[in-house]
Amino acid sequence: MMKTERITLRHWLDTDAKALYKYASDPEVGPRAGWPPHLSEDDSLEIIRNVFNNPTTWAIVWNETGEAIGAMGYGPSCECSLPAREGEPTVGYWVGKPYWNKGVCTEALRLMITHIRNTTDIKSLISGHFISNPASGRVMEKCGFIPTGETAFDNKLYQGADKPIRVLRLVF
Repeated sequence: MMKTERITLRHWLDTDAKALYKYASDPEVGPRAGWPPHLSEDDSLEIIRNVFNNPTTWAIVWNETGEAIGAMGYGPSCECSLPAREGEPTVGYWVGKPYWNKGVCTEALRLMITHIRNTTDIKSLISGHFISNPASGRVMEKCGFIPTGETAFDNKLYQGADKPIRVLRLVF
């Protein structure tokens, strides 16, 4: 578990399904990151159990309420053409719309980067954002990611087919 004054990164619990559905069902949230809105609490519970249930994915919890408001994690490269180096994990994150433009993702990404530096021998991270979602790129840049100048595409992403992805990398 990682914590700041405003947020905590902790592993997902089945009891987070209601909060996950609340934010992940918003049609403006998932498509910006390449995934479809959740259709039910059961859909969200399945995501918690089958996608988020791993040691490198965390719920972003708003300390004031104890509610999971988003997700932060890293892992094997996504099913897209990000030019990851061997052993270089891909970073991904999102936060519910009421928390946009409040620095939450930047705060969470900084926490995770500190955790990675302190607990792993990972040498670099790669990530990307749809060019139509520049706010996600600003989060990465605030945390030290540098644009590689490369563009990737992902034909498998929900509403992401042929949408350009700007590639950024952080080298430790």
